[in-house]
Amino acid sequence: MTSLRVAVDIGGTFTDLQILDEATGVAHAHKVPTTPTDPSEGLITGIREACERLGVGPETVRAILHGTTIATNAVLQRRLPDGALITTAGFTDVLEIGRHVRKHVYANRAEPRALLVPRSRRFGVVERVRADGSVETALDEASVRAAAERVKASGATAVAIAFLHAYANPAHELRAAEIVQQVLPDAFVSCSHQVSPEIREFERTSTTVLNALLMPVVKTYLSKLRARLADAGLAAPVYLVQSNGGVTTPEIAGEQPARLLLSGPSGGARAAEVLAAELAEPNLIAVDMGGTSYDVSIVHDGAIRLVTQGDVDGLPVRLPMIEIRTIGAGGGSIAKVDGTGRLLVGPDSAGAVPGPVCYRRGGEEPTVTDANVALGRIDPGYFLGGAMDLDVDGAKRALAERVAAPLGLEPGPAAEGVVAVATAHMAAAIRLSLFEKGLDPKDFALISFGGAGGLHACDTAAEIGTGRVVFPRDPGTLSAWGMLFGDVVHDLARSRLLKADASAVPVLETALAELRAEAEDLLARDGIDPADRAFPVTLDLRYPGQAYEIGVTLAGVDGLAPDALNAAVAAFHDAHERQYAHAERHIVPEIVTVRMAATGRLTRPGERPFDAAAGGAAKGTRRIRIAGGERDAAVWERAAIGTDVTVDGPAIVEEPHSTLLVPPGWRLVAHPTGALIATCEGL
Repeated sequence: MTSLRVAVDIGGTFTDLQILDEATGVAHAHKVPTTPTDPSEGLITGIREACERLGVGPETVRAILHGTTIATNAVLQRRLPDGALITTAGFTDVLEIGRHVRKHVYANRAEPRALLVPRSRRFGVVERVRADGSVETALDEASVRAAAERVKASGATAVAIAFLHAYANPAHELRAAEIVQQVLPDAFVSCSHQVSPEIREFERTSTTVLNALLMPVVKTYLSKLRARLADAGLAAPVYLVQSNGGVTTPEIAGEQPARLLLSGPSGGARAAEVLAAELAEPNLIAVDMGGTSYDVSIVHDGAIRLVTQGDVDGLPVRLPMIEIRTIGAGGGSIAKVDGTGRLLVGPDSAGAVPGPVCYRRGGEEPTVTDANVALGRIDPGYFLGGAMDLDVDGAKRALAERVAAPLGLEPGPAAEGVVAVATAHMAAAIRLSLFEKGLDPKDFALISFGGAGGLHACDTAAEIGTGRVVFPRDPGTLSAWGMLFGDVVHDLARSRLLKADASAVPVLETALAELRAEAEDLLARDGIDPADRAFPVTLDLRYPGQAYEIGVTLAGVDGLAPDALNAAVAAFHDAHERQYAHAERHIVPEIVTVRMAATGRLTRPGERPFDAAAGGAAKGTRRIRIAGGERDAAVWERAAIGTDVTVDGPAIVEEPHSTLLVPPGWRLVAHPTGALIATCEGL
C-alpha cells in the first residue's frame, strides 16, 4: 500500500475509521475509544493503530476526511464564548422574537427561547438597505465604531454582523466588519452575507450568531489537530465533512463552522444512499445507533433529501444539510427510574468516559449496553473483537440496584424493559421522519448501522411495521465509510424574488453567471481539475403568499436552456402535490433563492470484494434472554454466513465492531454484496 485515504468519524463514545487503499479500492475498518477532552488524541491513535495493523507508515496517508461533532457538542453543551450581535437599528430583538412558534398553543406563557446572545450584547447601528439592494440610509460609521467599543467593553470575543437585506447588498456589512476589526483586532467576526446570503432575517441572524460563536471553538480544535498530526508524522491534507455530505478545507471550516453541525451523521446518510443503489433497495430507513445518539435519515427513490434549513437544540440554521433526525438514544444512554416510578432511558449518556458500567472505567449508572450485556446478547470476551473485556457482574449489579429494585422487578425483566423503552424511542423518531412526508413504513427496508444498532434493528423494524432489515458490511464504521464518497462542495446562493416565468430569465442568467464565477474560483483554490468540477443548480420555489419553499433542479448552468424554467416549475407542482396532497398548477410560482453547489469530484472507493464462502456453520450457542424468557441462541461469526446459508432466529451474529440480534420469527440470509438481509413473515 502506497496511498491511503482515511475517513474518521468521531462520535461521543467511539472514533470510527475507514482506511481506503486508493490503488485497489479496498477499505479497512478500525475503531478506538473517543477521547472527549481532546478528540484529536483518539483520531491520531486510531490512524496510528490502523497503519500498524496494515504494516505501513504514516507517510502513506494521502488525505484525511474528518467528520466531527465538535461544533454540535459545543452548541448542545453551551460551551461557547461570549458573543455580541451588531445589527440594523430597530432589529436587535429579532433573535428573541423569532417566528412566534409555540409548542403549547393554549399555554398562558410561551416556552423560553434558546438565546445565545443576551440583550445587553445586542447593538443596533444606523443603516438601511432595501430588499432590492438599494441604500435607503447610508451606514453611519460613527455608530458602528460606538457599537464596537461597547462590544469591547462587554468582553465578548465573537461578533456577528447581520444587517437587514445584506444578502442583496453586502457593502454595509463589509465596512462594518472592517471597523470592528480595527477596534477589536483579535475578535472573531462573522457577516451574514458570507454565511447565509438569503432572505428571512431571523434565520439568517441566528445562523450568523451560531457561526461567530463556533469560530473560536473550531479554529482552536483545528490548530491542535494540525500540531498533533505534524507530531505524528502525518502531513496529509485534512478535509472536514459538512452537514451537506460534502467536504471542505480547514480554512473554510474555520471561517464557516456552522456548516459542520451535522458533520458526523451526514456520512451515514451518504453511505445509505450508496448502498440503496448497490442493493437495489431504493427506499431505505437509515438508522445509525452509536454510543450517544440515534440518527434517522430517509433514502426515498434512491436519494437522500437535502433541506435548506435545520434546527440544532432549538436554534435555526439556514444552511443546506442532509435531512437527519437525531435523538438521545445510544448504547450509552442511561436508564433510571424517576420519582413517579417511570423507567426513563436517555437522553443523558454515559459517553466514552466513564462509559457504561461494563466498560470498567468508573461508570455507575446502568445503560442500554449494560442491559444487552446482562441479557447475554453481547459476548463480554469479544467486545471490539476482544480488545475490551466487559464486566458482566457489574452491569447486572447496577441494573438490579438502580432499575429492578425501584420497579419491583427481577433483573432479567428489568433489563428487557430498558431495551424495550429505548426501542420505543427509536421507533417514534422513525415514524415522525416518515409520516411528516406522507410515507408508509411498509414501503421501506430498515438499514441499521453504528456499533449498537444491530442489537435493536429487528425489534425496531417490527415496532414500525416493516419486516425487512439490512445489516451492511462493517456496520460499526459505516458512517466513516460513507465519508469516502464525499466530494468537495461549496454551497452558494442568491436570493431573488421573481415570478417564475419568462420575465425571470434575464435575472436568472445574471445570477447564474455570478454564482458560476464564484464557484470556479473556489474550486480552483481547492486544486480541483476543471474536468472534475460540476455545478448543479436548484431553485427554491413557492406559491405566492406561502412561507415555505420547495427546491427543484434547474437544468443548464452555461446559459439557461429554453425550457429549463418551465421544467422546473412543472417539477415544483409535482413535488408540492406529493408533499402536501395538492397543487395549484394554474398559479405561476415565485422564485425565492437560486442555489449552486460548486462540486469537486474526488476519487471514490471501488467495489468491495465479497467471498460468499459456502459451508459456514454456527460456532456455538449462548443462553440469552429474549421475548420474556431464556432461550438458546445460535452464535455465528459474520464471515461464516455465505449466500447458501440461512440463519433462523433466535441467533447472534458477531463481528469485531458490532453484534447483530436475530429475534425469533426472523430469518437472515446473505446478499451477494456481503450485506445480511433479515426478514420476518407477517410484517
